[in-house]
Amino acid sequence: MKTNKLFFILLIFIQVSCKSQTKKINGISFVASRDSISTKHISPVIKAQGNYVALMPFGFIRDLSSPKITHNTDRQWFGETKNGLSQYAKSFQNEEVKIMVKPQIWVWKGEYTGFIEMDSEEKWGVLENTYSEFILTYAKAAQDIQADILCIGTELEKFVLNRPQYWQELISKIRKIYKGKLTYAANWDEFKRVTFWKEIDYIGIDAYFPLSDKKSPSIKDFELGWQPHKKEILRIQKQFDKPVIFTEFGYRSVDFTGKEPWKSDRVAGNINLDAQVNGLQAIHNQFWKEDWFAGGFIWKWFHEHERVGGQENNRFTPQNKQAEEVIRKLYQQK
Repeated sequence: MKTNKLFFILLIFIQVSCKSQTKKINGISFVASRDSISTKHISPVIKAQGNYVALMPFGFIRDLSSPKITHNTDRQWFGETKNGLSQYAKSFQNEEVKIMVKPQIWVWKGEYTGFIEMDSEEKWGVLENTYSEFILTYAKAAQDIQADILCIGTELEKFVLNRPQYWQELISKIRKIYKGKLTYAANWDEFKRVTFWKEIDYIGIDAYFPLSDKKSPSIKDFELGWQPHKKEILRIQKQFDKPVIFTEFGYRSVDFTGKEPWKSDRVAGNINLDAQVNGLQAIHNQFWKEDWFAGGFIWKWFHEHERVGGQENNRFTPQNKQAEEVIRKLYQQK
């Protein structure tokens, strides 16, 4: 009888442990700012039921063919630097919110990072050296703050495809410095061609897949649009036997938001709060109950909560819109 009782207790313990290990990442992409943050800025994230934040220090290059990356300078906003990352991370960790460090590159004039490509071996060498300095700086910072996940790059398709040996070696160098989980944020049309998924822990996708041409898609419209993309995601997931994480996901509160969800440069557009809500509900319906899906980070969240978003805002942020309440309800589901 005593043995049976002990076995029963052990079984409950295992079940609880497994459940905690498989809890979804209900993440929020927390935008860097000029300022340090406090509990005032963290409270809205907690209220939205976020259990992870992506923190995003930045490096900069002049144009798509310039090889030199500058980072961690006095000219950057505080939140984009190593010190800012540390202050943000510790503030969130004090409130039991976990951290993904997601260093990103910004090309002057906002050109797409996936097109960064050098025209000589010499330039490729400079790019590789400066990118290594950049990412290893934040690998060390991620280890120092005990971040749960480090994203080793964001939407760098031509760099990744042209220099496969470099990325293999870079991952080995990162592993020697940072002991947590690794991912890479592939663009929605890039993830099928990434060569190093087997070397890291999560298949990361910035999930701006085209889903519907309708002006105001319903939840059903969005879910139908997901079907071919979901099959392709699952194919890659099975090929590499790695969990999938949406390193970014989200929709603008604008007409035709499901047509080209990646477009952030067109500020014009009629406000459509319902379409944003429907897109978020559909992505949650399609992915959050899948065992192979680890979770995701909604794009994007600003620190001065009371000053952003709102009923007249047609951008990505869910803040102070119906979308914020939907995210809260979806993220609190067990």
